[in-house]
Amino acid sequence: MIAKVNLNQPSSDRRKLLLTGASMGIWFVVAQPAGAAELPDELRAAIATFTKGAPVREGRVTLEIAELVDNGNAVPVTVSVASPMTPADHVSVIALFNERNPQRDVISVQLGPHCGRAKVSTRMRLATSQKIVAVARLSDGTFWSKSTDVIVTLAACIEGET
Repeated sequence: MIAKVNLNQPSSDRRKLLLTGASMGIWFVVAQPAGAAELPDELRAAIATFTKGAPVREGRVTLEIAELVDNGNAVPVTVSVASPMTPADHVSVIALFNERNPQRDVISVQLGPHCGRAKVSTRMRLATSQKIVAVARLSDGTFWSKSTDVIVTLAACIEGET
């Protein structure tokens, strides 16, 4: 059975539907995904330098790193990007950034279609608990990213004052 609704005549059901829809719209605006949170200025500046100010979209990048790290001295991290890796459509650079280490940029790896897969693994030192961001530049000039928060219980690479 299909319910008929006459939109020309106001009814309490129609008002309830509109109010519910409006409140759901407000909820979606307020409850943004965790990755949409504001980045600290220094981290945003490092990423903007890499992208030369181009917009960065969330997606296509997978960032594999433990969310809870016992020791920040050597934290394994893997970044992969969904790409066919053909001459016409491939990942040209994968870069990794951090929020609180003395240097914001961790690594930048150039790739090409001959690589076969857009996947990079390394280890990094983490000074303390912080946000990690992976950014990939594709051959069409677009930038894609993925970020995650990592909690470090034993910090590494802290600069002391001299």
